[in-house]
Amino acid sequence: MPHANSQDDNLSAAPQNITGIAGMAAEKLRSGGLSLGREHGYIVNRNFDLWFFILSPLWALAIGVSLDWTPLSNDVTIWSYTDSISDIFLASLITAHLAITIFRTHLNPDIFRRFPLRFTLIPALLMAAMLGSYKVLICMSVLATFWDVYHSGMQTFGLGRLYDMRAGNNPHRLRRLDIILNTVLYAGPIVGGATLMEHVEDFEKFENVGALFLSAVPAKVEGFSGILTWIMLIGGGLFLIYYLFSYWRAAREGFLVSPQKVVLLVSTGVCSLVAWGFNPYGEAFFIMNVFHAVQYFAIIWWAERGTILRVFHLGPDGWGKRTALFIFIATAMAYGAWDTIVSETSAMVLFVAILHFWYDGFIWSVRRNDV
Repeated sequence: MPHANSQDDNLSAAPQNITGIAGMAAEKLRSGGLSLGREHGYIVNRNFDLWFFILSPLWALAIGVSLDWTPLSNDVTIWSYTDSISDIFLASLITAHLAITIFRTHLNPDIFRRFPLRFTLIPALLMAAMLGSYKVLICMSVLATFWDVYHSGMQTFGLGRLYDMRAGNNPHRLRRLDIILNTVLYAGPIVGGATLMEHVEDFEKFENVGALFLSAVPAKVEGFSGILTWIMLIGGGLFLIYYLFSYWRAAREGFLVSPQKVVLLVSTGVCSLVAWGFNPYGEAFFIMNVFHAVQYFAIIWWAERGTILRVFHLGPDGWGKRTALFIFIATAMAYGAWDTIVSETSAMVLFVAILHFWYDGFIWSVRRNDV
């Protein structure tokens, strides 16, 4: 397990003031990164990380805000299913990224042997509960909306901790602050922004099972939306100052601030603020889910490409890898499109989503170097 270089107070990566962190990070990233860690501090390599991890929120944002000026926003009918091209693609991509977790959970024998009951008994019990009780189904539906927000933040958190580890830092240090920051980056613009009601409206589903108190939550939240905005602005701002100060202090003690992590957090924060907070083009869900799903496809391919090659009976040479990557993406997207257009089994997608959120909480661990 890597350790922080706590004795070196003269590291070039240690900023001398809080405002210097982002500027120094961008300069180091532009020049090729740090001299420590694999591939100069990158998880895979410079180009892969920039496109699929670090800058993916920004190109997703650019695509999202441009949709209204493209034919992708036009409705099409496929068989009896009618929706915009962008929404069909998004629904297919979301479903596909939920399903590919199986390459890590059930198809990787090393991981499966660690948690056999979690991968067999728990899914069976959850499915039985959802099929046997409409109340459970409603509860899972509402839970999924908010778990998805937390889960998305934790994906960025995990990438950030990997960059810390690549820089040679102790993965335990400042971990709690990173968890809070990533939760704030995702949930803050929702709570204080334009899409709050689109999230809490899910509570209205409780009216179908007679839980009137819970079904009244949207109306109560709407009355406090202005106060919530100020709470998030003030609270989030104060926390951000404390977060930067904590990293500045740690850097003076030898903690190597990863430029890759800094740019990842900035790009994610900007994307989340514009998409969830202002939502000027009504494409927030498209923007946030596209880059999250693309990141996850990249993570699974990077971590489980050996499993994918084995499953598709292909060799590790260049041709084998390219073929496996194509089959991996094509089959996942075909399943997503089939479920979206033909099946429309929302209960099954909900079931897979809950398991996806739960599995991702323990099948990856930077602290255990299990990535």
